[in-house]
Amino acid sequence: MPSTSIPKDAAYQIINDELMLDGAPRLNLASFVTTWMEPECEKLIMATLNKNYVDMDEYPVTTELQNRCVNMIAHLFRAPIGDDEAAVGVGTVGSSEAIMLAGLAFKRKWQNERKSQGKPFDKPNIVTGANVQVCWEKFARYFEVELKEVKLSEGYYVMDPEKAVEMVDENTICVAAILGSTLTGEFENVKLLNELLTKKNNETGWNTPIHVDAASGGFIAPFLYPDLEWDFRLPLVKSINVSGHKYGLVYPGVGWVVWRSKDDLPEDLVFHINYLGSDQPTFTLNFSKGSSQIISQYYQFIRLGFEGYKNIMENCMENARVLKEGIEKTGRFDIVSKDDGVPLVAFSLKDSSQHTVFEISDHLRRFGWIVPAYTMPPDAQHIAVLRVVIREDFSRSLAERLVCDIEKVLKLLDTLPSPIGFTKEAHVAAISNETDQNKVKKSAMESQKEIALYWKRLVEGKKTGVC
Repeated sequence: MPSTSIPKDAAYQIINDELMLDGAPRLNLASFVTTWMEPECEKLIMATLNKNYVDMDEYPVTTELQNRCVNMIAHLFRAPIGDDEAAVGVGTVGSSEAIMLAGLAFKRKWQNERKSQGKPFDKPNIVTGANVQVCWEKFARYFEVELKEVKLSEGYYVMDPEKAVEMVDENTICVAAILGSTLTGEFENVKLLNELLTKKNNETGWNTPIHVDAASGGFIAPFLYPDLEWDFRLPLVKSINVSGHKYGLVYPGVGWVVWRSKDDLPEDLVFHINYLGSDQPTFTLNFSKGSSQIISQYYQFIRLGFEGYKNIMENCMENARVLKEGIEKTGRFDIVSKDDGVPLVAFSLKDSSQHTVFEISDHLRRFGWIVPAYTMPPDAQHIAVLRVVIREDFSRSLAERLVCDIEKVLKLLDTLPSPIGFTKEAHVAAISNETDQNKVKKSAMESQKEIALYWKRLVEGKKTGVC
């Protein structure tokens, strides 16, 4: 800390100058997080920055707005509650906290049931796909739960419900399904998972439930795919989380978690405090936090309504289609993402023998674009892709401009030699045959795996997490 003060305008200028070196948020196509809101909502944000959400007795209207948001989300996700019945849920700082809370509820309920049966309760596990966001790994490590991951395969980058159910045992506290994979935007088949798990529960006498991580897809599926059964219409779905700061269209950070009923949230996890003026129940990992994002979420709900959200999501999907078609026309890429799911485009190079998606990502930064390149999780880690997330503020003209810049990068790379340490010999290397010592070329698959592994190690240190 400096020993003396400086003028306020000087402090502002110093910080503002440094922040200019950051990337432009609206050109950050790596992130799902909202980067634009209406000026009227920004006024509400500025007016409520000094309100501490936890002071419920002092700010009762803010608390009421949060409760209204929880009820709206619960009804959106088809929770079995009456019109006059309050939903069970809470606002969080994002889906990471929401997942921690849902996981704790599953763990505690499983432990209580095991204790009542006189059975061991010290080795809980959770079943997920290898495509889950890192917050699931954090939950497992922080709260001592074994994480059992269903491995992926080339061409199938989400959790296989059949393999997931095979991994379920008496110690499984829940199976986590992803509605909108971070990697490809694809929705996992929650309905099939519910059917298979119901059958296994009936055969074994277990009560293994389902949690749906709808961080990205929770504010998309109800508007674009209303007939898709993934939510509380499925009996085994006991809790759902969703990110308000993604397709809930609110600045970071706000998330939500809702439970099917009060029975699915153990009462002993809810704390009651009275030193802020009245008895206040609380179930969060944080205590003090701002109120502005909660208020922003309520603004978006009443400002846009169902119709407004539907129009925005349809527009995002249309812009994703435009971008996808433009990328396909280059003839240089394979589209990895699906048409149904989160509005994003994930694509890989057809030929990585000379240059890679990591180079394309690096060169696109010179045009201002932040487009992430990454390798898939096990057992598809030999596949490397680029991914563009389509948000509300990503217009058709920006999509067309991005395609043009990608084409410029491709033309530039065609004139450049392969990077040092990434020569043709790195792709087509000879291997020794133990029987006749004849040398043969590696298969295309082996070469692709080697290439992806090389670049994964190269960018490991500078790779950033996905929001």
